[in-house]
Amino acid sequence: MYNILLVEDDRNICEMICDYFAAKSKLELVIDCAYNGEVGIEKAYENRYDLLLLDVMLPEVDGFEICREVRRYSDTPVIFITARTAQEDILRGYALGCDDYIVKPFSLPVFYEKVVATIKRSKGLVRSNNLTAGAISLNPENGIVLCQGEEVRLTAKEYTILKILLENKNRVISRDRLISDVWGYDSDVDSRVLDTHIKNLRKALGSSAGVLKTVVKRGYRIEDRNEK
Repeated sequence: MYNILLVEDDRNICEMICDYFAAKSKLELVIDCAYNGEVGIEKAYENRYDLLLLDVMLPEVDGFEICREVRRYSDTPVIFITARTAQEDILRGYALGCDDYIVKPFSLPVFYEKVVATIKRSKGLVRSNNLTAGAISLNPENGIVLCQGEEVRLTAKEYTILKILLENKNRVISRDRLISDVWGYDSDVDSRVLDTHIKNLRKALGSSAGVLKTVVKRGYRIEDRNEK
């Protein structure tokens, strides 16, 4: 079990993150929330956490100041949650000792993977576990996708779809499962939206897209003949 401090003044975002992480991790990731910077600093000082998730713009004390204060006595990993994408802000965060950034609005599956990867790195649990098929390689730790050795830029949902399919190579993943895993169980997204994302994913993968197969009336599959 890992303990996480989330400092975020938007209670709806806190609830959304807490609910998703509890369900996804089966309660292995426990989140403690603070809704302003002063309480965040107090909690960080009084408790031991495996990760701090800090909104940058907070009442009382901002996320940068919390990170600066924490770094005086702790090397606990820090991920900033921010709507600010200016290069100066990002560089400032890294200069203060943060480990990563997540930009609002964000994909919960991608956010979750960043959190898990950061905790694993900090605990020395990271192994080389790139997901591969043909000339495609996906690194879950840094989110980089390579095709023929060249980096490919994907949207958050395209990345999540590809990751799910790579994790289940040579198995058919139904449209319903992909929609629920990528958009959430309560989503009203229909299969045409998913098909459009698959089309865009194939376009992004270019000549490497041949491993991504459509299985009529069933779903999609990443086919890797070397591992059958």
